[in-house]
Amino acid sequence: MTGTGLKDATAIVGIGQTAFARHLAEDERTLACRAVLAALDDAGIAPGEVDALASYTMEQTDEVELAKAVGFGDLTFFGKVGFGGGGSCATVAHLAAAISAGQATVGVAWRSRKRGSGPRPWAGTAVQLPTPSQWTRPFGLLRPADEIAMLARRYMHEYGTTRDHLFNVALACRNRANQNPAAVMYERPLTREMYMSARWISEPLCLFDTCLETDGALACVVVGRERARDCAKKPVYVHSAAQGLPAQHHGMVNYWNDDPLTGPGWTAARHLWKHADFTPDDVDVAQIYDAFTALVPLSLEGYGFCGRGEGGAFTERGALEIGGRLPVNTGGGGLSEAYVHGFNLVNEGVKQLRGTGTAQVPGAATCLVTAGECVPTSALLLRS
Repeated sequence: MTGTGLKDATAIVGIGQTAFARHLAEDERTLACRAVLAALDDAGIAPGEVDALASYTMEQTDEVELAKAVGFGDLTFFGKVGFGGGGSCATVAHLAAAISAGQATVGVAWRSRKRGSGPRPWAGTAVQLPTPSQWTRPFGLLRPADEIAMLARRYMHEYGTTRDHLFNVALACRNRANQNPAAVMYERPLTREMYMSARWISEPLCLFDTCLETDGALACVVVGRERARDCAKKPVYVHSAAQGLPAQHHGMVNYWNDDPLTGPGWTAARHLWKHADFTPDDVDVAQIYDAFTALVPLSLEGYGFCGRGEGGAFTERGALEIGGRLPVNTGGGGLSEAYVHGFNLVNEGVKQLRGTGTAQVPGAATCLVTAGECVPTSALLLRS
């Protein structure tokens, strides 16, 4: 899913989103339609010109429903990426590949979820557990929070990462959400005292280490480089894209790897940088998947911003804030803007490179966007 043929050959030219809230009255299909129409309007492209779609698992709106409701033309490419939040960036990558190969001309990727008011994916007990879950749920790892908590504890034990380091992540995301009127946590500050006294979700992860539960939808529009120049908004180019599924992977817990703390992001990163014209030192802003705070320092290591075991220390001295070494999740991320399985990170990357972020990084020209770590994942390098 990466190669020189993709480098800057396509661009994201439209983004759209609904409101974010714990409960929205509209169903997921209606939310999806609203986000897609907003993205097409942002790009200045008519729905009838769309001929490619990409989504990812746990999406309840299928291609047929969306195409009829929005009024697309004939579709010549459509696909769905697996593995939950790991698929967010891959949707853009698949559209970029299809357009570069001549299979389509205008692609739409989207995510619509009612995670705030809807059911939890892991709550069903009426069917036999899938094989990976048979090695976790009977032993008390019932939720993603429990699985990541186990990795976080090992990370803290091996490398001296502390709760203060995790707080640095939560604080950076909350500070950016406080500047973002669309964020669920807009104008709701977080203090160290609040963080340290919060209830446990799955020790060592507290309430503020875990993502929001949100209803909402987002979408983006991808076209070829030549077409992008004629669209309504400044194009943001897909410079490099990658997916990552390491050998002997076991979702969330990485039981069978020699080092469970080197997750799929490490695999994706090697391919991402292999086909890029710049390095981690050249990244101006990053949107790092943050279903849990502990995933951010692990991703900082996997994508090459610091050495093995240095992710916690990297967060010190305001490194993740605007003006710091690597501003992250500038819209608030999954921790404080909205948790829509990571797609808001894609759209926020576009806003930063357009220069329209609510917490804008001055002169941002390059952005890393990552999908869910600890599951088969994906990533994008975007440039203006």
